[in-house]
Parts: sequence; C-alpha cells; structure tokens
Amino acid sequence: MRTITRLALPVLGLLLAAACTRLTPEQLLAQDIAEALGGVDRVKAARLLTLEGTGRQYNLGQDLRPGLADQTFTVSAYIREIDLSRHRMRTTLTRTPNFAYFQGPQAQTQVQGIDAMVAYGGSDPAKLTRNGGAAVADRRAERFHHPLVVAWALVAGGAKVTAMRTDGAERILEVETDAGPVTMAVGADARPLRVETRAAHPNLGDVVMTTTFSNYQEANGWRLPATLTTRVDDFTTGEYTLTSRTAETGSPEAPPAVADAPEPAPPTVNVAVEQVAPGVWFLAGQSHHSVVVAFKDRLVLVEAPQSEARSLAVIAKARELQPATPLTHLVMSHHHFDHSTGLRAAIAEGLTVVTHEGNDAFVKAMAARPFTRQPDALAKAAKAVTVEPVGASRTISDGTRTLELHHVTGNPHSETMLMAWLPKERVLIEVDAFSPGGTYHPYAANLLAHIERLKLKVDKIVPLHGGIVTMQDLMAAAKPAA
Repeated sequence: MRTITRLALPVLGLLLAAACTRLTPEQLLAQDIAEALGGVDRVKAARLLTLEGTGRQYNLGQDLRPGLADQTFTVSAYIREIDLSRHRMRTTLTRTPNFAYFQGPQAQTQVQGIDAMVAYGGSDPAKLTRNGGAAVADRRAERFHHPLVVAWALVAGGAKVTAMRTDGAERILEVETDAGPVTMAVGADARPLRVETRAAHPNLGDVVMTTTFSNYQEANGWRLPATLTTRVDDFTTGEYTLTSRTAETGSPEAPPAVADAPEPAPPTVNVAVEQVAPGVWFLAGQSHHSVVVAFKDRLVLVEAPQSEARSLAVIAKARELQPATPLTHLVMSHHHFDHSTGLRAAIAEGLTVVTHEGNDAFVKAMAARPFTRQPDALAKAAKAVTVEPVGASRTISDGTRTLELHHVTGNPHSETMLMAWLPKERVLIEVDAFSPGGTYHPYAANLLAHIERLKLKVDKIVPLHGGIVTMQDLMAAAKPAA
C-alpha cells in the first residue's frame, strides 16, 4: 500500500501542475489567433513587420459636399515598418490628387512616425521634425491596427484580454495594451477581421478608428491580410493592397536630431487687427483669418477656422473692437474641417450660424457630436444651435451698411461655398477660391466669373488665406487657370 502511495504522489503532482497551468479561454483564443497567422513560435520570434504596396485615400472633411467621398488620392507607394516589441512605427507614402487640389497636381510625400513618446513627420524624409499634441497617442494606438501586432502583444508582449463576447459568427475581444484599449473582431477561423481604437478628433469629437483586414495570403509560412481598409467612424479614409514580410531584427527609430528635440509647444494664438474700412476689421495673424463687420445692432463674424483656441481668441477680439455692440452671427464660408474647427466654439458663445443651405445638416450634426474624450467649449457649456441657411444669396443690412452673401456655384473646391461682398466699401471677402501667393490658383477663374456674373464692383479682396490684395491680383491669377 505504501509503495502504491509513493508511486501515486509524482503523478498527482503532475496533474496538479497541469491544472494550475491550464490556459484560460482568452489565452487559448490568443494562441489560436497566433496559429492562424503563422504559428505561436513564429509570432513570438518576429520583431519587425514591413508592409509595402499601393492604395487610395479619401478626403475626409475636405470633399465637395459634407459626407461626400468622391475626391481621392492615388497612393503609388506605401511603406509601413512596425517594431513589434517596442513602440516604434514609421509610415512613408507618396500620393497624387485625382482632383483640382490647392497644393497642386504633383505627387506628395508624407512621413509619419512614432518612437516611444516621440512623434515625428514631414514631407521630406531628410528633414523630419518632431510632432506634439495628440499625434503621440494617436500613432501609438494606430500601431495596433494590424493583426500581427495584436497577436504578438497577446502571446509575447503582456497584453491582456479584459473581456470577450460572441456577436453572431464573430468573437469580440477587448484587449488592454500599453497604448490603451484595443477592440478586435475575430472570425470563426481565428483570423482577425478588424481592429478598433478610440480617439478624439478636433471637429468630430469622439471617434472610432477602424482597420478592416481581408484577402489573407500565404507567404513564407505567414498568413497575413493583403487588403487593409481604414475608417473614421463610418467614413472610409483609405484602402491599401499590401505585401508583408517579417524579420527577427531591425527597428524604425526616430532620427537622433528629432528624438533629442523638445516636444513642440502648442501654437501661440496671434490675432492681428487690420482695419479694412470703418467698422470692418481683418483679424489675421496665422494661416487662417477672419473678418468682423459692424452693423448698428450687431457684429457679424466671417469665419471661425483652424482651432477652437483661435476661434475663441478671434471672438474675444471682435468683442473688444466694439464692446457696446453684441456679436450675434457667424458666417461659415464652407464646411471644410480647417474652416469649421471653431464652429462649436462659436455655438458655445451663442452665435447664430449663417451658411449655405447645403451645410445646414452638417452644422447641426457637428453641434450634436459627443466630445467626452477631450471636452470642448460646447461640451462644457451646451447650447442649442441656430442655423440660418443661405440659398443663392442673402443680404444683411441695417440701412447704412449692407453685406451680401453669394453662393459660389461650380467651385471645384467646395459646392457649398459662400463669399461676402460689401457694396459700399467695394470689398470682397472670400476663402480658398483665391489665396494670394504661390503660382497655382486652380479656383481663381471660377471666382472671377462669379464677380463678373453678379456685376460686383470690387477694389479690395480680403482672402482668409494670405494678405489683402486688389482685383487686379485676382485677374492676373485667374488668366492661366482660365
């Protein structure tokens, strides 16, 4: 009996050890995912993932109409290097616009990278600079938008599955990574279908960033997706056809000069005031400008662009210029994100929004967006939005001063564009239709045609990019485009 007991003890110990090391369902699924991609040991050994290919990008927030996805860029070269064991990633792409683009028709190079807490980028790979603000968090999260990165993190990088559920044929994993939470959907064959992360967008507020994986291909023992599609909420931003390769060494480090540079401070808001005419002020100072027009009973602000901080500073400056007159209205020229980033700030300040009727639903949708990740002025002090839509034209007048708003039809930049004209002062206020400086003006001929069609008498043009110019400057710019 004693002999039997002594023999049974080691067996019992092995059984107990096996029970203690039994994998959880989450750990088993993580191993299944790694096996589906090429094997657990292969995933653990990989260090550098390189993606190469071509694709197409869409013009989020900058298309002809709100919500439209017609304007595209052809991506002729795409390279993304991802360090699986460290927070390093570099993306280099070359894209060419397939539409009349204000920067010109030539190909553009873009570089974006992350190295731990150093974000960097630029258009010249030899002259990259350090980025600040949200770029660090956004790119650390974006690094996980590939199934191999998540698989490596689960089986070798210490990431944990915090929740798991079934949704039809999909299994949904909530994964806690060192870049924050990641949601991954897995198919019945354990292949990842998509990855989602959350972010804060200056115009859209709380957004879900999604990358969908499809067209899995086998190569060199790996089974990885050849097609990636990216979205911001339900708007597709990119489609890429890629090949993949891995290595057990190598890492895309930030250039030493960039890594050693201090993180850039937020841009200083500078509002420079220039009087265009009595009661009309040009509020410049950065790349995007505004104009304030005074009436007997109100001040009207034309444009709240670039950022919430700039728009709040412009609103404050407008009230300083004529403190006894209330600032009541904002004229929003068009919906493009760089010209509507201050829209919610203006609503929070109680301004009525005047814009083309094609932007009406856009303005109301932007006002209703949730901003919980980075609360803005409107999230902190909610106000109802009032929109006064403009069709072909509208006149604002107090009997002594008149401001005419006209729809700039057929504009290749935006189909919902307004320009503003002061008849008495012979001043035209416009944006993007003509931006002085440079040699490429693809929209100038359209603007000139509207001035001539409406028989507007114009001496000065106040562009909301660049400095004040004359009608002759526009005519000179429009001739080559015509």
